[in-house]
Amino acid sequence: MEIRPTTDQDRGVFVDTLHTEFGVFPETPAEDGGGVWWSALEMERGLFALSRDGRPVGTAASYSFELTLPGDVLVPVGGVTAVGVLPSHRRRGVLSAMMRHQLTELRARGDFLSVLLASEATIYGRFGYGPATYTQRLTVPRRQAALAPPRALGTAGATAAGVDAGSVEVLRRAECGEILEAVYDRYRRAQPGALSRPPRWWALRAGQPPIAPAPRYVAVHRDADGTPDGYASYAIGEDRTLTVDETIACDDAVFTALARFVLEHDLVSTVVFKHVPPEHPLRLQLADFRAGEVSSPTDWLWVRLLDVPGALTARGWFTDGELVLDVDDPFLGEHGRHLLTVRDGKAECVPTDRQPDLSLDVRDLGSVYLGGTAPSTLVRAGHVRAHRPGAAALADALFRGEGAPHCLHWF
Repeated sequence: MEIRPTTDQDRGVFVDTLHTEFGVFPETPAEDGGGVWWSALEMERGLFALSRDGRPVGTAASYSFELTLPGDVLVPVGGVTAVGVLPSHRRRGVLSAMMRHQLTELRARGDFLSVLLASEATIYGRFGYGPATYTQRLTVPRRQAALAPPRALGTAGATAAGVDAGSVEVLRRAECGEILEAVYDRYRRAQPGALSRPPRWWALRAGQPPIAPAPRYVAVHRDADGTPDGYASYAIGEDRTLTVDETIACDDAVFTALARFVLEHDLVSTVVFKHVPPEHPLRLQLADFRAGEVSSPTDWLWVRLLDVPGALTARGWFTDGELVLDVDDPFLGEHGRHLLTVRDGKAECVPTDRQPDLSLDVRDLGSVYLGGTAPSTLVRAGHVRAHRPGAAALADALFRGEGAPHCLHWF
């Protein structure tokens, strides 16, 4: 078996092979070549696994994104996608060979992190990826959708509770592409766990709504000066369910204003928010707390560390302390013991022979890296070993960010 990089000339064969792997037929692109998710593929970052006679039997690719880390740090990251093996060639080591080759290439590019969305939760842990952000769906019957008046006293409390001096305007998706792009970019730079949406994604209309060309209404929020600072992309189905693809807001007051707008929409039976961060306050803002039906949180962004010291020193930190981490990477056959020292928001990570505080797999380090999974939870689950009392609690305090990580981008 040979693994080789792809080129633009391979795009058609790559797309056909990928769809055969998943047993679906490709959508037809628009006349300008856009409007389908795979139009944004960066073919110079793709891989073919070839059989002995040179036929493609497996595919893998990655996008060039920026990921926002705790502390509003932006770093380049490879977004792994289009991974599959033809049904006729599965369980022969093709997937493992491609993933190992891809991780080596990402390292060679200088990336210290890799991310993906997992089609199945059992596949990517063995390659060193761990679930790092979570999302959930919130469903509210329209007849019970009233928001309670904020009870906080004082200007600061009222603002945090959702009182704002802005306005909401309804536009069609085709009318506000530049607004969506600008508002999303502002939002993702301050939201840990968020990925960039490169301009070519918007230009090609690649991905899911509101990037995709599917018809949508967009509630655009503007601040008191008229500057757009939030939006909610939505559509109403034949059953009169209003489904919000995503709500992008630069602060809680803007989110509340957009939520109030869709919850008060006439001739609607139910409002569904597809992506709400776990522990988001919207459910608590409902006058009837029980009216909000929350789905179980589901994993979204999975993170894989390619360079442990590089990754740990890149993000921002909010508690001082020291931890010795004994990190095993069985897929790449690597092992390291690292002294993590955090002072004044910055970290130093150096090799050490000191006794470890925590022993963990690189997949578990990926899960805790953005602050979305507490190390103590993984200790209780039996995946991380704490070698002394208080080590897990210290790790919780160190890895916790200013806010929960959340990712909305689909790739």
